[in-house]
This record gives sequence, C-alpha cells and structure tokens, in this order.
Amino acid sequence: MLDSAIEQRAAWLRAEIERHNHAYYVLDAPTIPDAEYDRLFRELQALEAEFPALRTPDSPTLRVGAPPLKEFTSVTHGVPMLSLNNAFEEAEVRAFDARVREGIELANGEVDYAVEPKFDGLAISLTYRHGLFVRGATRGDGATGEEVTANLRTIRAIPLRLAGEGWPETLEVRGEVLMLKAEFERLNTRQREKGEKEFANPRNAAAGSLRQLDSRITAGRPLTFFAYGVGLGAGSLKVATQDEVMQVLAAWGFPVTAERRVVRGIAGLMDYFAEIGVRRKSLPFDIDGVVYKVNRLAWQDQLGFVSRAPRWAVAHKFPAEEAITQVLSIDVQVGRTGAMTPVARLQPVFVGGVTVTNATLHNEDEVRRKDVRVGDTVIVVAVMPEQRPMRPGRDLFELEPLHPPFALPTVCPECGSAVEKPADEAIARCTGGLYCPAQRKQALWHFASRRAMDIEGLGDKLIEQLVDTGLVHSPADLYRLDLATLAGLERMGEKSAQNLLAAIEASKKSSFARFIYALGIRNVGETTARDLARHLGTLDKLIAADEAALQEVPEVGPVVAASVVAFLKEPHNRSVIDALLAAGVHWPESEPEAAGPRPLAGKTLVLTGTLPTLKRDEAKALIEAAGGKVAGSVSKNTDYVVAGEEAGSKLEKAQELGVAVIDEGQLRALLTEN
Repeated sequence: MLDSAIEQRAAWLRAEIERHNHAYYVLDAPTIPDAEYDRLFRELQALEAEFPALRTPDSPTLRVGAPPLKEFTSVTHGVPMLSLNNAFEEAEVRAFDARVREGIELANGEVDYAVEPKFDGLAISLTYRHGLFVRGATRGDGATGEEVTANLRTIRAIPLRLAGEGWPETLEVRGEVLMLKAEFERLNTRQREKGEKEFANPRNAAAGSLRQLDSRITAGRPLTFFAYGVGLGAGSLKVATQDEVMQVLAAWGFPVTAERRVVRGIAGLMDYFAEIGVRRKSLPFDIDGVVYKVNRLAWQDQLGFVSRAPRWAVAHKFPAEEAITQVLSIDVQVGRTGAMTPVARLQPVFVGGVTVTNATLHNEDEVRRKDVRVGDTVIVVAVMPEQRPMRPGRDLFELEPLHPPFALPTVCPECGSAVEKPADEAIARCTGGLYCPAQRKQALWHFASRRAMDIEGLGDKLIEQLVDTGLVHSPADLYRLDLATLAGLERMGEKSAQNLLAAIEASKKSSFARFIYALGIRNVGETTARDLARHLGTLDKLIAADEAALQEVPEVGPVVAASVVAFLKEPHNRSVIDALLAAGVHWPESEPEAAGPRPLAGKTLVLTGTLPTLKRDEAKALIEAAGGKVAGSVSKNTDYVVAGEEAGSKLEKAQELGVAVIDEGQLRALLTEN
C-alpha cells in the first residue's frame, strides 16, 4: 500500500511540472531555470519507476514517448473536421461577406468576424473525457483520421488535464500542430551535425514528426500546438461568440494565438489581412493566409454548411511566393492512362517553404504557347524570354535562340510505343496501354475489375506488390503466377493465394465483349465493347477492321474508331493479346449479328428498385442488346422507368414527369416485340 505522503508528493510534482510546462510552452514566460525543471521531472520519473501505480493518465512523464506502434488505427471524428473554402482576391472576400449578410438576412449593418492567422501545420483533434486527454487524431479525410494519441502526449503545449472548470463530460478540441521557425532551424542544424537528411520546411517537419510510429522520436522534435475551435461538446459551452470560445479554451489551458481578434465588416477584414501580410515574415510560425469566421455562434448555426465547408468561414490566402530559376531540361512524364505530360526540370529554388525542382507544363500546346525552352529563366514557371540564352545567327548582327522549341516525342519514352494525339485533343497519349510500365498498374486494375475479367481478390494493394516486385509486367503474366509465389507475398497466406489462383483460372472463360472492355482501349466502355463484339463477332475481324469499318458499328464514331485502330496497331499490345490467348483466355466465338429489328432501339430506360428475377446488370445487358440505352437518372427524355421493390426517388420523379413506369414482366414483353 502506497504511503499517502508519497502520493501527495507525486501529485504535487505532476501539478508543478505541468504549471511550468504551461508557462514555458503556452505563455512563453518561463518561471524556473531548466536545471530546476529537470530536477523535478527526474524526481517524478524515479517515483513512478519505483511505484508504477503512481503513474496517472495525465502524468507529464508520458511526454517522453513510448515504444513503436505497429501501425496507426482509424478514428471517426465525433463531428466532421471540415475544410474551408478559399478566397484569393478582395472580390472573393466581398462576395463571402455578401453571402453571409444575405444568409442571416442582414440588409443593413456590418457583421462581426473573429479573425486569426491560418497556420501552415497539421490539423488535429484532441478528445478529453472528464477533463483528461484520452485520444488525439489527425484530420484525415475529415470524417476519419489516424490515432496519434501517444505522439500528441509528447507535445508539452497540449494539456493532459484541463485547467479551470465547466468543461463538458466529452470535449473535442480542434487545432494545429506546427513547428516554430526558430525551432525548425535548430532541428535542421542538429540534422546537419548528425549527417542526416534536413527537412524542407516547418510544416513537413511537423507532419513527419507527428506521424511517427515510435513516439520517442516525436518527443525529440520541438512541436507546439494552437487551438482554434471545438467539435464535439461545443453545444455545452455557455458562450455566444467564437471569440468567447477561444477565451474559454485559453482558460482551460490551451494555447491560442495572440494574433486573433474581432473585426467589423469588410473593411475590418481587409485591414487585418494587410496587417498580417506585412508582419508575416516576423511571426514565429509559418502561415499561408488568414481565417475569417462569423463571430456570433447563432449566426454560424443559421448559415450552416455547403458540401464539406462551413458557409460562415473562409480562408483568405496570400498570393503565391515567386522565385526566379532556370530550366535545365524538359522531360516527358507518362501517366497511368498514357497521358504524356511535359515536365520542366529546374535549377532547385526555395520558394513558399519548399524546394522546387520540377514544374508541370500541362501539354505540348501549352509549352508552345508559353514558348518554354531549355535554358530559359523562369519565375516558377512564367517564362522570361528577355533572358533566354542566345547564339550568333546567320546574320552577323542577329542572335537566335540557343535551344529549339519543345517538341513532344513521337514514341513513348517509357516503352517505345507510338504516341497518339487526336486533332481535337490537347493531350498526347502512349498507345502501349497493355505493355507500358507507366500504365501497368492502371491497366491491371482495369483488366481484373468486375465488369472486365472479374478476377476477385486482385485489388489495388496486391497489384502494387505484383508490379513493384517485378512479378507482373502485363495482364498475361497473371496467368503464369503460382501458389508458392503468391503465398510468399506480404499479407497473402496460402488460402488467399489459392482463392486468387482459382479466380484467375475462372477468368480464362470469358466473353468477347468483356475481353474487349478489359483491354482498356481509350474511349471504349462496356456498351461500346458489347456493340463491337456483337457487330464483328470475332477477334480477327476486330483486329482487321479499319476506321471506316468500325464506324459501321452502331454508336461508334470517328473518335472511338481511331482509338481502337491505334490501340490494335501497336505491336506491344498485340503481343500481350497473343500471350493472353496462349495462356488460355477464351470465349465462345460467334458470327456477327444479322441486321434486324431491335425492339428498344432509340429508347432510354431507367432501372430502380429490386426486380423479382433479374439483377441490375442482367437487366441492363438485355436492354442494351435490344438496342436501348440505360440512364442513371430520370428526365423528360426517359421513355420508361423499370421499377421493382423499394423503388425510391426515381419512381417519384417519373410520376412527377409523367414518364411510363413498367415492371419486370412488362420489360420482358417489350424485349420480345418484333
């Protein structure tokens, strides 16, 4: 049994250390020398080591970190962590203010706004129960984030136990984890001295430090925190304004920025933006703008939200910083869909807190319009032609550019396949879709998808492993995989490997339409693939067809015909197709359908609810085989709505527009009409 004097001493040490933490990290007003603080801390550590029962959830010794976690777990936020809409020009801020006044029906007068800097850090949520910190999470996608409680405990600016009183039973505090500029410089100095990689900017350093599986690493990084709002529990606060919310948070021990204030109307907003802009470089932390929030909470509730952003707040962003550098080369990057994108490789330049070495130039037309050339001086990445390197021309008194205008290559730099650029499109593309390394993962994912070859169990993560380990270079390689190879992959046991091999084997028996769709030919979707299969009947006839022959297929125009011909002319794609056939992929060959009446030709149908015997895909296939089109929504152009059980809003829309509503039996009758 613990001695009460020891318990009292430990409780006093915890309170005293946290009081000094608050003074140092929140108030920036140290109360004791570092040596005295260290003495108190070591005494508490020693007591807890001797008497483990003394260690409480709010003990400051937890801030030193813990052994590594295997991985982060997901956390669902009690209230979604919404993002803010951005404003870049004064006109956009004025429009925001006008929408606010209209939303609260304030014809005359001005709105009070709570304003603060927009921290360039990492948004987090802190959960407290009965005043104790119990969980912390990153913002994530707004609905769910990653639990980083152990790491957040190491940040001394975050209270482990709330001060004061009146806090709700459960409280979610929102704020930003960041690294002060001075601390960032000191961290990079230490990194240099140890011969380790330096961080690009304070935000990256903060984000990387917080997402460490080993919280002892986080504890060694100089992170801080500023609160800016409340999620769950906000309704329990006895306050009327955003400014009062911040005052309450400060009273409970949270750091809040001294740069916040309340201003009135559009003039107040613009004055604050200008003032912070002037002081931006002298602030102790990085910011990329300011945030405006309607101060009155009742008005916030009245304004509500649009999509994933509040109507009552906006982020006014600073103009992008600029820097001058030089174009060293222009390379071509091949995307997952074969899109060829010119990329300028730049002399490294530090701008906006990031070292910039590349700049995307979008497409060949854009490069020519801007006339970007190797050797050009650019303002990341506006061209400065007056500083272009020149050489003597044919005429002794004239100069000509040292480097020629940019020209896109005619073959893919990744795989050597032909490059296609339709006359009416800006983007050029590699035609080696089944073969090109840059398109490999996308091609495999599409090939295995449910509506293509339907290889159950072959998901994104497994495709990444198969490609990254060099086991699969094209879809044909899937049919060469064996049990030992698959079972040896990460997170793939023998049973999973057996199931996948069975799915791959089953996919060999397919249909011609599915096979065409699985090839991933640009502009060829499921319906077009079925039309091609139905009209041509065999793979040989598809390969032999020219653009004119393909345009005889219903719904196939010049763009689709050109895409099919370009894809099948590429030798690399043909080689993969041959390998697929050699691996055993097959389907029933059929002769082209004879031209004849198609009972639903020209008709548009919408499916809703659950049909008695037909699955949605089956009903869609029957309708399309009969010449009809299946749409996703009801409009005045809809001919029939096929309704089953639990039909919802589509049925109501059809009745409202007077569209004919039929059941499965009536659909079958339509399908058999001559």
